[in-house]
Amino acid sequence: MNDITSRPTLPDRLAIDARSPYHVAAVFQHDIGIRFNDKERFDVAEYCISEGWVKVPSAKTLDRKGQPLLIQLKGRVEVFYK
Repeated sequence: MNDITSRPTLPDRLAIDARSPYHVAAVFQHDIGIRFNDKERFDVAEYCISEGWVKVPSAKTLDRKGQPLLIQLKGRVEVFYK
């Protein structure tokens, strides 16, 4: 099991894309959960707790660089370690 003290603090804003300035690789060494409007979401690509939004991919739509097109949803965001 992972020791709770060895886990890094969860940032206010986090992205799964390694090219993003908000990507923190140390956080992804552990399982994290994201609760959006009291429902746990498993498809979140980026979140911001202070601004209250998450970005999720839009079905099969891709942008011009071949990455999934992201939709921003606003609401209450909670992040936790599993």
